[in-house]
Amino acid sequence: MQWDDALAAFQRYLEVERAYSPKTVEVYLRDVIALREFTRAKRGQDVPLNRLSALDVRGQLAALFGENGPATIGRKLSSIRAFGRFLEKRGVITGNPATGVRGPKKKRGLPRALDVDDAFRLVEAPTATQAAITARALSSAEAVRHGLLRLRDAALMELVYGTGLRVSEACALDLDDIDRDRYGTPMLLVRRGKGNKSRQVPVGGSADRALKEYLPARRALGATGQALFVNATGERLTPRSVQRMVKKWTVAGGVHAAATPHALRHSFATHLLDGGVDLRAIQELLGHASLSSTQIYTKVSLDHLMKVYDDAHPRAKAKP
Repeated sequence: MQWDDALAAFQRYLEVERAYSPKTVEVYLRDVIALREFTRAKRGQDVPLNRLSALDVRGQLAALFGENGPATIGRKLSSIRAFGRFLEKRGVITGNPATGVRGPKKKRGLPRALDVDDAFRLVEAPTATQAAITARALSSAEAVRHGLLRLRDAALMELVYGTGLRVSEACALDLDDIDRDRYGTPMLLVRRGKGNKSRQVPVGGSADRALKEYLPARRALGATGQALFVNATGERLTPRSVQRMVKKWTVAGGVHAAATPHALRHSFATHLLDGGVDLRAIQELLGHASLSSTQIYTKVSLDHLMKVYDDAHPRAKAKP
């Protein structure tokens, strides 16, 4: 099998058998094509697939140091390993050249969470600043549109902070993903979570009220499809638009911390842990496949606890 045929077959495998999203498939293919181009530049021609070696893989990854971080290099290695496994299962090669290649150690940073006051200031900013915005010299049509978008922004941020959704999951929500009847409490079906896994998440009172206030505004924005969150022209909202929107309300709400949609997700988890919620329950709510991904919040919570202790206890600091 030649490279072009192998790449086309690998793409079909990722799309059909693995059911990966188009964006994920694009990343896998780009990483594998980079290996092909590296070996071609080194040897002057395509290296036969059955002649690819661990040295080729190591050489390509080594060339990335200094330009890419450990996480990016690790992801590229993961893509090449997946390609090697695919070729091995198809009988194209007898051994995966990337199996024995070790990726760089990734420095695991702590998630950035807002404190409770900043989280409240952020999610309440669209309604708290309503009077100030309305007082501007806007036409009646502009004022109406600003009001509709404020309701949308409030509902989206309340939902992310109240459920811990990823921004991509929030943007992918449809109207029928909200179930208020079956369980006695509003529930959200997250159909398109990470890895295409689904989960159910309860919706708190503040988020549910904000959603109910937003739904008439959604119709007024001209939404015709099933997307829950739409932009000013009625089309599905994108994660990039949400990032810009959160940045805008961070400034308007007087929040000095670095606030992002993902920071609201981290705040959801950290504040639940501070409130005594079991780590396993938080894992389910966040949609983490492994508990180790959730355990990082214990470190965040402990750091917060130690700061409170150091600031408040009279014997926390030794006398000079």
